[in-house]
Amino acid sequence: MEKTIKIEELAQFLFSIYLFSLLPFAWWIFPVLLFAPDLSMLGYLAGPRAGAVTYNLVHHKAISLALIVFGFFLAFPVVSLVGVILFGHSSLDRVLGYGLKYPDSFGHTHLGIIGREKQG
Repeated sequence: MEKTIKIEELAQFLFSIYLFSLLPFAWWIFPVLLFAPDLSMLGYLAGPRAGAVTYNLVHHKAISLALIVFGFFLAFPVVSLVGVILFGHSSLDRVLGYGLKYPDSFGHTHLGIIGREKQG
């Protein structure tokens, strides 16, 4: 099942590249912004609960899809760009095994335990 989920997430990441190609931005914007959503981890400076909230808001695919759609219907490509970047980033994270966070620790995700906690 884990392999199937990774393949599905990889397909979604590739779809984000396609969606980006429909937007009026230079190609280099995508790789430059792709890891910007990880700034949401700064929420962990306020503790694991706050960190999980900020991380999960930025990595929630329904939010990214809503931004893509709203940007399209409002004819505001920057909003769609933010949505595409969030969607692509979240999909790539899940290919790599990083899921949405539980409030007890950074390493406890909906895809399982990651990092040092998995080794311990």
